[in-house]
Amino acid sequence: MKALVVGSGYLGGTIAAHLLGRGDHAVVCSRRRPAAASAAGLPWYPLDVRDADACRVAVREHSPDSVVVVHGPSDITWCEANPEAARAAHAGGARNLADAADGRPVLLISTDNVFDGTRPSCGESDPTSPANAYGTAKLAAERTLLDTGAALVLRVSLVYGWDPDGLRPNFATTCVRTLRAGRELRVPDDHWNTPVHVDDVAAWTAALLAAGRTGLLHLGGPDRLTRHEWALRIAAVLDLDASLLRPSKRADGPYSCRPENACLHSERAARLPELVGLEPLGVDENARRLSEALDQTHRAVEDR
Repeated sequence: MKALVVGSGYLGGTIAAHLLGRGDHAVVCSRRRPAAASAAGLPWYPLDVRDADACRVAVREHSPDSVVVVHGPSDITWCEANPEAARAAHAGGARNLADAADGRPVLLISTDNVFDGTRPSCGESDPTSPANAYGTAKLAAERTLLDTGAALVLRVSLVYGWDPDGLRPNFATTCVRTLRAGRELRVPDDHWNTPVHVDDVAAWTAALLAAGRTGLLHLGGPDRLTRHEWALRIAAVLDLDASLLRPSKRADGPYSCRPENACLHSERAARLPELVGLEPLGVDENARRLSEALDQTHRAVEDR
């Protein structure tokens, strides 16, 4: 399988690396060459999705079997302050990519922010009501691609993993780095998530592409918890100082434009044979795996 992965950030790079690890071919596309992708040896191609001609050229040059759409901007606070730019990138980009794909399968990574957060968790059949500008832009992108009849929209909950060198590290990485440095961290105790590890998103993406799925699917992790509870569990598994965690309110900080319940569950995934054995891991198990990896890195440094 040849895939064009539009978006070379943490998630896009992980998806591309997973596809390459399976023996598939993947090229990541973005406006700027990503340092992480270069370091990982991922093929890169310059692309601005707002440019319709550039999208057509990219597809023509690489002749992919499928297109994975996971481009930014994904900073929800920035999108709230710049709604037109967010819509141009997500909704406009989706239109350009749909036209360029010309019937090829497209998989869009979307978001829990297409819901307003009034339900404890949302499944595929729940009605959408975007919580913010980011959710509004993503929902428009979803509809554009689903209208082609050749797309799968994979809505994912809060994605996390170890990303210490990223431009905007995810919550779990920020939590671990801050606590290991002995600094205090304010964390909302009224913002609920179903976090999903980046490797699980990559595994589902590859499996769903190979199966040729279309339509709508949700991917959330097995734990529904507040960010504060999540941070406490990370601290417990990694033996970090939990007293540095300061509970706060969602409305008083950078999470104010996010839905209270940013949680997803799937009503359909259990019926898909390609997802058997790919059940996402919980936050405790992933924290244990991170702890083991950090210990191995520390021992390797000491042995030099």
